[in-house]
Amino acid sequence: MSESFSSLSQRESYTPTWWDNFLWWLSTAERELLVDCVVDRNRYRIIGTMVLGTWAFATLAWTYFWSTINSNWVFSILLGLFMGFIILTIDRALIKGINKFNKTKVAPLLLRSLLAITLGTFMAQPAILFMFDKEIKLQSSLDNEKRKQAKQKELDSLYIPQKQELQLKKTILQNELANKYNEVNTARQAFVQEIDGTGGSGKVGIKNIAIAKKYEYEKIDGEYKMLAQQSLPKIAGLDSGLAVIDGMIKKENEIFSGFLNNGFLTRIEALSNLVKNNQALQMRYYLIIIILMLIELMPVLAKTLIPSGTYDEKVKLREEMEKEIAQGNQIKERDLKELYNRLAKENDEKFIHHFFEVSKDERQQKMKDQLSRWTASNESFDGFWESLKKDMLTKQEN
Repeated sequence: MSESFSSLSQRESYTPTWWDNFLWWLSTAERELLVDCVVDRNRYRIIGTMVLGTWAFATLAWTYFWSTINSNWVFSILLGLFMGFIILTIDRALIKGINKFNKTKVAPLLLRSLLAITLGTFMAQPAILFMFDKEIKLQSSLDNEKRKQAKQKELDSLYIPQKQELQLKKTILQNELANKYNEVNTARQAFVQEIDGTGGSGKVGIKNIAIAKKYEYEKIDGEYKMLAQQSLPKIAGLDSGLAVIDGMIKKENEIFSGFLNNGFLTRIEALSNLVKNNQALQMRYYLIIIILMLIELMPVLAKTLIPSGTYDEKVKLREEMEKEIAQGNQIKERDLKELYNRLAKENDEKFIHHFFEVSKDERQQKMKDQLSRWTASNESFDGFWESLKKDMLTKQEN
């Protein structure tokens, strides 16, 4: 905004706009002192604009941060505005503490820079998550799959001893049945071959040898059927136990899958893995981090780097003047209180002297009256003296 430089006598006629007042408020400048500082007006507009940019960036970054952990956008926006306002107050406090007379002090500057870098580093994370949203979602899905596999391995290692025990018992029973069935099949085949003459004695028909083999076959077949009646229910029970374990593993996997999400920490971890495994992204990632950190550092850097003008001198002189005025007012107030106390003491002393002088005759008369009443009574002197003290003598002030 162009301004015409007026003469010194007319400079107080400058009236800042509401936008100037707002930017000056952001830059923590005192409007009453800044109005007459022609050069510093624009300097503090620049600082205020940088604070405004940082405020807007912080609000957007925090709004996106809350949106990653909350689906209600209205709630996220309100929290973003609240956190942005906190960042604004911190920035205003930082730049308020920087002036012409402490710019060269290393300790305060380092402290402010450290605080600004800390805030900038954290605020850069949501912005980077927003910029690489698609890549991070893809990496998050891969990371979640790895978590599922790790969970499956953990469950397998937990339930493998039980499953192996059940599977071993089942295998033993199945092997026993298979062996017995093989015996039955061998006996049956020997009997059939004996009948048709293809094996054994080579005689066709049922003879003594065939009858013996038939008896052997039927005996072994009966043993097999009895063993099957005993083993098959046990095998079914073992299968049921294995099914129960598989069901527990499946249920725990489903519960674990329900906890998997695409929240802020999950995205941060995905971003870390993405940067670690992607060489093309690494340099750009760190460059973006530095740029976003500079956004938070802008107000502090601007207040430090922009040369100081007459405004800081006016602030210092005005503060010294207010201190002198405050000290003078304090001394004046003390002198007035001392004067009041002194005059009050003098007047109280005069009043007390006058009071005792005026009441002197009345006290003597009252004492005579009480002596007359005591003379007419039978009261002892000690008793009369005690009552007279209470009634006539004065008491010291506490």
